[in-house]
Amino acid sequence: MKIIALSDTHLTRGGIPPAFKHLLDDCDIIAHAGDFTTMECYQAFADTGKLKAVHGNSDDSELKELLPERLIFNADGVKIGLVHEGALSIMDTTALRYLALEMGVDVLIFGHIHRPLVETSDVILICPGSPTSPRMSDPSIVKINIDNGKVSAEIVEIEGHACGFIDFSRKLESTN
Repeated sequence: MKIIALSDTHLTRGGIPPAFKHLLDDCDIIAHAGDFTTMECYQAFADTGKLKAVHGNSDDSELKELLPERLIFNADGVKIGLVHEGALSIMDTTALRYLALEMGVDVLIFGHIHRPLVETSDVILICPGSPTSPRMSDPSIVKINIDNGKVSAEIVEIEGHACGFIDFSRKLESTN
């Protein structure tokens, strides 16, 4: 089973950007950890028929009423949790691990940070970053493969604008 995890798209108009639409076409489930921003954007993802989603803090009130704050779903026998604000930092994932254990999930996908992370311990923590509005990173999503109950996850950088810090760092490196 192929899952694409993403979050923090922050799109004001509908339509899935071509930079990652092909990845969504080739998956079984799209797990969106919130911050579509508008109903029009949400609808573009929902129209795929593959969407599992929660609302984020920047979603409009209509989405906050429609979508849950937390979602648990099964994918090939693996229990996956989906939340938007799991923590305020990826530097210390202790609270995220406890949230995954509290929810009783094998994998916890979360957003809000706009920076990708895949961390494996007794649970797998995944922050897909943001494909359209990254922070301290390039635009990204996470590909998750589940094969006979085994989970693998890979951060995939996609085309788009990196955050200003990354652009600045690259310019500094090129001058040295």
